[in-house]
Amino acid sequence: MEKYINEELCAYKKFLCGKKCAVLGIGISNIPLIKFLLECGAQVVARDKKSLSELSANKDLDIPSFEDMGVSFVTGEKYLDDINEEIVFKTPGIRCDHPGIREAAQRGAVITSEMEVFLSVCPCKIIAITGSDGKTTTTTLTAKILEDAGYTVHLGGNIGRPLLYDTEKMRPGDFAVLELSSFQLHSIGFYPDKRFPVQTVRFPDVAIITNISPNHLDWHTSYDEYAQAKKAIFSSIRPEGKFVTNAADEITKEYAKEAKEKGIDVKLFSAKIVTDDYYADEDYIYYEGNPIVSRKEIKLPGVHNTENYMAAIAATSEFVSLENVLNVARTFGGVEHRLEFVEEIEGVSFYNSSIDSSPTRTIAAIKSFSSDMKKKLVLIMGGYDKNIPYAPVGEPVCEMAKAVFLCGATAPKIKAAIEETTSENKPEIFVFDNFEETVISAKNYSKKGECVILTPASASFDMFKNFEHRGRCFKEIVRRLK
Repeated sequence: MEKYINEELCAYKKFLCGKKCAVLGIGISNIPLIKFLLECGAQVVARDKKSLSELSANKDLDIPSFEDMGVSFVTGEKYLDDINEEIVFKTPGIRCDHPGIREAAQRGAVITSEMEVFLSVCPCKIIAITGSDGKTTTTTLTAKILEDAGYTVHLGGNIGRPLLYDTEKMRPGDFAVLELSSFQLHSIGFYPDKRFPVQTVRFPDVAIITNISPNHLDWHTSYDEYAQAKKAIFSSIRPEGKFVTNAADEITKEYAKEAKEKGIDVKLFSAKIVTDDYYADEDYIYYEGNPIVSRKEIKLPGVHNTENYMAAIAATSEFVSLENVLNVARTFGGVEHRLEFVEEIEGVSFYNSSIDSSPTRTIAAIKSFSSDMKKKLVLIMGGYDKNIPYAPVGEPVCEMAKAVFLCGATAPKIKAAIEETTSENKPEIFVFDNFEETVISAKNYSKKGECVILTPASASFDMFKNFEHRGRCFKEIVRRLK
């Protein structure tokens, strides 16, 4: 068999050789990028807000080995001042219009990101997924369905691992399945530069937007900017590409109309509205009026997961059979931190849904439980404040929850959202300062047959590194209570 050579990757590696490159943000996700740059012969300057001693304390980063390989470090509060490297690889959490980034661009630096480079040199088909809710589950389902059909799948982006370092192993017949955040999408193409050896960012063969609702408004300047960032996933889609999105979402409906006007193949899905494409009733998922998947076959509970399946089916329909979909539906029990069953203690079931970092995610989690669980749910909510409205969560919480245990910066907003509803059957509300105390108190309050659910409706950054850290802490506390 003739050896495959990725010409774009070769050209990019040659371009990097001897260049002085800045990597902004020294976290686990940027370690493969630093290794890639070093292997290309680049000189690497790693910049991070943390001090070098703080970074060195994290053994997973292995800072001494990078120092031995010639990486130099700029750390501390002024790490984005006087960036004089030739190429700047920006981490998604830093805005493109940060003064330090703008000044570097004005001095002639090439501003890019790991994801932007990957999209330029990836040799295989790309299915990219974004949205305010459900994108991780939809991404995982898409990857698993393709794997069941026998494809080699590279899962990455905002889930899994950064993929640039793995590009050498990829072949044209493979699939790259990417979860992309609004931060990542906001950066792509922000600083176009003709000095790149590969000029075209290879946007997806298939793009999915699950839905759009207010999120990350502490980072984005407005809801409109946030929505526009999501739009980038299909606005530069390949001419023969497919755009899959939600027929029941007002913003994505407009995006679908715009995409159709550009001649893009658009597939819509909804569990609420009968479209010409994918929809569902209590028994089946339908395509163009024909039942294709029984909902009894789907192991994941909830209407929102039915919609996630519809999006994944629409994205993969040309590459797999329905039998591949059914194989996954019958066996896949969910992604960690997404209504993940943890333990049953004295007849009380504990669920970890730490991924619920917005009101809409919490609403979807609550609605996953059947009506016979009304007033049997004990919710643990609260966390970092992203400046998003909490009013929508009030009525669903009042309908389903027996009690709410609040902890974190958003506790007052969530409490107000519940108290300001017109419901006559409001849950009991308890407020705590300590997360462990919150979980223990929820456990002590709950009775046999009830469920305790960590569904924060908030980000995790007030007390935890990320939602995974929060979920793991919750599980550790629960298991100590057995």
